Amino acid sequence: MHKTKWSGKTFGNTNMHKHLITLLKYVDVRFIYAVAAIFVVPVCLMLNYSRKSAYYYFRHVLSYPKYKAAYYVYRNHCLFAQSVIDKFAMYAGQKIQVEVDGMNTFLSLAQNKNSFLLFGSHLGCYEISGYKLVSAQKTIYAVMFGYEKSSIMQERQQMFDKTNVKIIPLTNDMSYLIDINNALNNGDIVSFPTDRYIAGTKCMEQYFLGQTAKLPEGPFRVAIMRQLNVLAVNVIKVSTKKYRVYVVPLTYNKHATKTEQINQLSTAYIKELEKRIQQAPTQWYNFFDFWNK
Repeated sequence: MHKTKWSGKTFGNTNMHKHLITLLKYVDVRFIYAVAAIFVVPVCLMLNYSRKSAYYYFRHVLSYPKYKAAYYVYRNHCLFAQSVIDKFAMYAGQKIQVEVDGMNTFLSLAQNKNSFLLFGSHLGCYEISGYKLVSAQKTIYAVMFGYEKSSIMQERQQMFDKTNVKIIPLTNDMSYLIDINNALNNGDIVSFPTDRYIAGTKCMEQYFLGQTAKLPEGPFRVAIMRQLNVLAVNVIKVSTKKYRVYVVPLTYNKHATKTEQINQLSTAYIKELEKRIQQAPTQWYNFFDFWNK
């Protein structure tokens, strides 16, 4: 993995997170948005490495002019802050409206005895999909970054407990592989963040948004080894307190060679992700050196 200075953890400590949750029980999120828009300048744009990766994305991948790219870096960080605030607002009990395009597709697979996979992304707020995509028949096991702040992990799991979602922490020791295998053996659903990989795991190169990029190989290999159905799940913030979830089946020829299956599945995933990024380019929060520069 390319060297990066961004840890991937939510800014702040446990006390700050608790105070924010308490505050959001009484304060409108739009007020916190306004504060965050000011806070983003010194914290995210001056001190955080993420601005460099975001600028490369807007300037050299999407080919925006310099000043537009610079503004969009700021806008991108503001919207990222809003997505984090929205999660804390839900922890505080505020209602966030979530609409799902493709809910019937999800429910149809959930009623089947076989396992299937969800391929997510860092677009909008993927976590929010876990509060709406609910199956009475199956548990959803969400593979997530395993080094997040403990306060975030605790609040997240409390919310997920209401919708029968369990967290599988993605860590460097590979222990998560056992949990994934057990979940699939039980006929449950496993959700992967498929547009980012961690150091030490296998990756593959694919053409993405006009440049060569690296994707984690693991989710695609799990799918083809078990001949599983796969749904792409992307989430976009459409207004204050409102998100839309897009659920789209990813098809591949299960009778083709393993290499062809991986290529077909990864290509289908990339095309769907590109489509959603074009809808909301400022809502893709992949603050890593994603492309081979």
